[in-house]
Amino acid sequence: MSTISFFLSLPPPHPPFLPLKPLSLHPYPYPYPYPFPFPSPHHRLSSLRPQNPNPNPSSLLFRRPIKASATGLGVDVARALRPGSVVETDSIPADVRKRTMEAVDWFGGRVTIGDVAGRTGLKLAEAQRALQALAADTNGFLEVSNDGDVLYVFPKDYRGKLASKSFRLKVEPWIEKAKSAAEYLIRFLFGTTLIASIVIVFTAIIVIMASGKSDDDNRGRRGGRSNDSGVSFFFSPSSGFRSWDLFYGQSPQRQEKEEGMNFIESVFSFVFGDGDPNRGIEEKRWKLIGGIIASNGGVVTSEELAPYLDVDTAGEPKADESYILPVLLQFNGEPEVDEQGNVLYRFPSFQRTAVSEWGSKLKNATSTWNGAVAETVFQEKKWKFSKTGIAERAMVIGLGGLNLFGVVFLGALLRDMSGVTPNGFLKFVVNVFPLLQVYASSFFAIPLVRSLSILKTNYEIDKRNRAREQCAQALQRPGASLKLKLQSARDMSKKTVIGQDKIIYSSGKDLLEQDYDAREWERKLREIKKSD
Repeated sequence: MSTISFFLSLPPPHPPFLPLKPLSLHPYPYPYPYPFPFPSPHHRLSSLRPQNPNPNPSSLLFRRPIKASATGLGVDVARALRPGSVVETDSIPADVRKRTMEAVDWFGGRVTIGDVAGRTGLKLAEAQRALQALAADTNGFLEVSNDGDVLYVFPKDYRGKLASKSFRLKVEPWIEKAKSAAEYLIRFLFGTTLIASIVIVFTAIIVIMASGKSDDDNRGRRGGRSNDSGVSFFFSPSSGFRSWDLFYGQSPQRQEKEEGMNFIESVFSFVFGDGDPNRGIEEKRWKLIGGIIASNGGVVTSEELAPYLDVDTAGEPKADESYILPVLLQFNGEPEVDEQGNVLYRFPSFQRTAVSEWGSKLKNATSTWNGAVAETVFQEKKWKFSKTGIAERAMVIGLGGLNLFGVVFLGALLRDMSGVTPNGFLKFVVNVFPLLQVYASSFFAIPLVRSLSILKTNYEIDKRNRAREQCAQALQRPGASLKLKLQSARDMSKKTVIGQDKIIYSSGKDLLEQDYDAREWERKLREIKKSD
């Protein structure tokens, strides 16, 4: 059946001044992002803030005219919104997608960009791109309020729809398991290398010294008694290995009680540590900041954000308040000056929400929702040298020292054999000896350098934590000027709930089924002119 591509438009009640545009999911540069113009005075355009005044051209998902059937004139909006067979969500980073979907679930499937950014701490552009991709892949739709605010609405089974379309979501759990297995394998191999090195080194020492004693026996001593004494003497370290193996077999039980780490893992932990203790802490920081801004109606002071930022000056925030700039860039904030001359920071996207019970949800979730209300200060964790217990660490150091001593002693024996061509096992030892030397020396060199670096890092962490704590204490006991500043911020804050009564357009319905009353717009236009 043939189709006709056209732009649906209504005859404006006065000469139009807005160009006709096709339906689009990206922020429209005009106050009403529809495929047809609504009357609005020119001087009112600047007062209406779009979701993203500078959209990235690469993020424009859909710029397609609406298709209507030539016979029934049925407008298929869903087809116009679908970007073909491409799964748009696959282009979104996994972390951004997961955080966005968690926010959509928390808000009940109906969100604004500010809701998602405040809940997850994502940048507004990242939250917008993720919402657009999810809406395209899960048959979500848009709602537009009479103020030009865009809401994203998702079906209850949107997760199932996305999982059925995206191959990436199906393989991601397996990839995560493979990464975990690879990490554990690296730890395991590094720990077993210490055991293997000790075995190789001391076996080579036994072979070299036994061969030397055998040469002396060939010169006149009786071979039987000589062989017995040699093996008996040099075989005793091997029995030491067996006793050590029993000790090693018991170590995982003791380690499990203390840190849940077995001996093999403790070797890697001693040399390389246990990773960054603050991994993912930036995500938590932005969640805290987004929660503070959202719970205060989109207007905050620098003193309210200082306990969550990197304030260099201890005691009080810096006078220039330059530490606020990352927050303004993250959430598209803007500074404002009140009547008393105080500088406040407004975040318009956080002042429009789709959830009517936003305030009550914040109060009921003080201990679970991002910790935004429960935590009054942001704290970084100090680095630890290792999570191993004292007994396991002592055993690792002892075996590492034994291996180092063996490598040094074996090196001396190999130098004495400079005129002899080794063969068999000794030839293998000579070939791998440089690797054994590197392993034995780095076994203590790396922890030494790492311990010095940890001392410096923990000093800087302590300094930042103390500065945040002092800022938090100053906020809890504000002076008269700070009280007036905080009260001014609360007076300027507001929260607009976008209910169904304010929705004038939904992409989930057929355009021809939606009643757009031109006389209502005429009435609103006259009210706007009268208010001017």
